[in-house]
Amino acid sequence: MKKLNFAVLMIPLTLSLLLAACSTGTAATPTTQAISTVQADEAVNAEARLEPIRYAQLALNANGLVSEVLVKEGDTVKAGQVIARLENSQTKTLQSAQADALQQLTNEYQDLRDYQYKLDQYDIPSDFAGMTPTQAVQVSLDKLNAARDAFEPYKWMSEKQLKLTDAEDQNETPITNTAKRLKKELDDAWEKYRKAVEWLNDESNVETAQTKLAQSQKDYDSLRDPSLAEDTAGTRAALANAELRAPFAGTITNLDLKVGEFAASGTPVVTIADFSSWVVKTTDLTEIDVVNLKEGQPVTMTLDAVPGTTLKGYVLTIAQNYTEKQGDIVYKVTVLLTDKQPIMRWGMTAQVKFPR
Repeated sequence: MKKLNFAVLMIPLTLSLLLAACSTGTAATPTTQAISTVQADEAVNAEARLEPIRYAQLALNANGLVSEVLVKEGDTVKAGQVIARLENSQTKTLQSAQADALQQLTNEYQDLRDYQYKLDQYDIPSDFAGMTPTQAVQVSLDKLNAARDAFEPYKWMSEKQLKLTDAEDQNETPITNTAKRLKKELDDAWEKYRKAVEWLNDESNVETAQTKLAQSQKDYDSLRDPSLAEDTAGTRAALANAELRAPFAGTITNLDLKVGEFAASGTPVVTIADFSSWVVKTTDLTEIDVVNLKEGQPVTMTLDAVPGTTLKGYVLTIAQNYTEKQGDIVYKVTVLLTDKQPIMRWGMTAQVKFPR
């Protein structure tokens, strides 16, 4: 029944079409319309994550109870600003670290003066004229080994025999005479070798003292740096370990410290980020795509959260190492944004286009 109804319905439609065709006096001439060519987009596209230009997870350099927390999440801090302090008899504040560093510096100066004086007073044997201490040690060691080998056949002789004078030794033989001469040469070689080693030790002590003094001076200068610069922040963190300080200016994005709680050294407790500039890091650029990219190449991108806004940037770095993602070899490419929006948030997803 359903098939009969379908046929009946179709007959009038077919007839109307035929009549319409027959009613036209002349056949319509078909027109040709050019179809525009669609150019393939050769740009490389990738997904990426938004990050601040730099950030750091800070850990304490000592164990202890948290005595003060001077900031909260969201606060903006300056380079060197104190974030928190610990209570621990073994830790030092910046002021106590500065005092200790000054004392250490004074001690190192004194050690260097003492070692230098001893080296200056060393009476260099004439055999070492024109040599460095290292050369003197090598030359005297070679002579010592030669003297030891020469005396080897006579080492069976007792010390008493070898020390007898000609008047005391009534039965002296040519063998005894040779042994005495070689033994004296061996003793002289040992003495020269000891003198060379002493000279080398004196010079080494001076060089070691100079190195220690230079490090102490660097530590002291870092602790006394009035600008609290980033390149001296590491020394302050290590030596003034009762305080946790910001290594650079930024925003506290995570804070896991509470007054009165025990804090363990080495455990990240604070995250600080510099939001003055932004980067995006790709997550899915394969080996096939990455070979077509180069550092400094301009790129455009959009944030999924703000799809209508196009941002500009350029390729900052291309990773040398790879990771595997769902069976593909992918490389991280870091893009520095030259544009930014107030709405930007760490971790936002971006779509990046690398034009060829």
